[in-house]
Amino acid sequence: MLFSLRKNEWFGNIRGDILSGIVVAFALIPEAIAFSIIAGVDPMVGLYASFTMAVVIAFIGGRPAMISAATGAMALLVVDLVKDHGLQYLLAATILTGIIQLLFGYLGVAKLMRFIPRSVMIGFVNALAILIFMAQLKQLQAANWVMYAMVGVSLLILYGLPKFFKAIPAALIAIIAMTFVSVIFHLDVKTVGDMGALSSSLPVFLFPSIPFTLETFGIILPTAIGLSVVGLLESLLTATIIDDMTETESNKTREAKGQGIANIVTGFFGGMPGCAMIGQSMINVSSGGRKRLSTFTAGVFLMFLILVLGNWVVQIPMAVLIAVMITVCIGTFDWHSFEYIKKGHYTDTAVMIITVLTVVFTHNLAIGVITGVVLSAVLFMVKISKVKVDIIPKEDDKVVYRVKGQLFFASVDNFVNALSIKTENKRVLLDLSELHIWDDSGVEAIYKVIMQFENDGSTVRMVGLDKESRRMMRQLRTYLKNSSR
Repeated sequence: MLFSLRKNEWFGNIRGDILSGIVVAFALIPEAIAFSIIAGVDPMVGLYASFTMAVVIAFIGGRPAMISAATGAMALLVVDLVKDHGLQYLLAATILTGIIQLLFGYLGVAKLMRFIPRSVMIGFVNALAILIFMAQLKQLQAANWVMYAMVGVSLLILYGLPKFFKAIPAALIAIIAMTFVSVIFHLDVKTVGDMGALSSSLPVFLFPSIPFTLETFGIILPTAIGLSVVGLLESLLTATIIDDMTETESNKTREAKGQGIANIVTGFFGGMPGCAMIGQSMINVSSGGRKRLSTFTAGVFLMFLILVLGNWVVQIPMAVLIAVMITVCIGTFDWHSFEYIKKGHYTDTAVMIITVLTVVFTHNLAIGVITGVVLSAVLFMVKISKVKVDIIPKEDDKVVYRVKGQLFFASVDNFVNALSIKTENKRVLLDLSELHIWDDSGVEAIYKVIMQFENDGSTVRMVGLDKESRRMMRQLRTYLKNSSR
């Protein structure tokens, strides 16, 4: 069941969830505005998306306490669509993205997460932390000393206050305190209001004003497919990270479906596509958020800030929000990965580093993760593609070849070459008790070796082959004999 109103999932941590949700709402505003600017749309499009995504996913998502909203990864993918066709096509693409994600959810695509290696996960997390940190450095470019000082003081509050007082999240105290100081002393610092104008209006239900034709579908489909893949990938990876942080399990299939429904709703309410945000999710969890109420609070309080406290929100100094995000970067980065580099297997280390570099240089999480997975798969195949053959002479006319390893398309050449031995008029015993055949290439290689021995006048007998390999040999025997004619 998608829609959740279970008491324990909502009200098991009321105080912590409400306070953490408020902190996240403050952090969402500049991010949503910035992503709207990247996409080339009005700031309210990103803010509406953050509101609807958070509220909807609170009810139907599979990972409590995870924050979904407008994200930079999704914004980058819609730049050309908005530039060439405008906002209405973006809304239609958002709806189509949700439909595709919903289909992916029902097809069980979330189960593919188990094929992402740990080295890729570490690389993904570290790359994301680096990207978030780099984004904060851009905000500090050409800043005056006051802004740097405010970032420093905010960091002192964020790291020092929890040692003495934990009743209220340090991030919330820092935001309120720094805003108060900035307003009282009229400090010359960049504020949220400098990011873009806020409108005091709720999102309304609307149908995208576009022609419903195959041509339109052809325009939005490529973008929607890209958004669907990136959005689900980032959401499911973030869910896994939050699982580890909170030592709890989540329903990834339900999360995939929930992301789809949330994007459909978002498109109909004038928002850009969104997905899970690891930065804001980390803020939520580190501030005490654990249940669905925290995600719901973040979305609702975000809209409350815009509609009711908009005049105050625009005065929040960016310095304090930058400081909050810096703490997120430090907390997100896996510092144990340096030990992993020294002690881990060199192939795993290479996969992790290449994943990080690919994400950082492309600014595309999907490309980085896919690159890491493909590289990991290739290195794994290289690692297991070595077949060992031991020759055990028995009698003058008998010899035993004991074969060990995994026989598949990448290891057949090694296998055939290892057994390309001249045997004239001998009894050959192939001991395959430590060999497993994985595909038709492996079966063909077995028959090829047998034929080589028989052409030398030897008789061949196989022993020890496991049940699954024997079944594959039987199934492909007729096909291989016919194809060799």
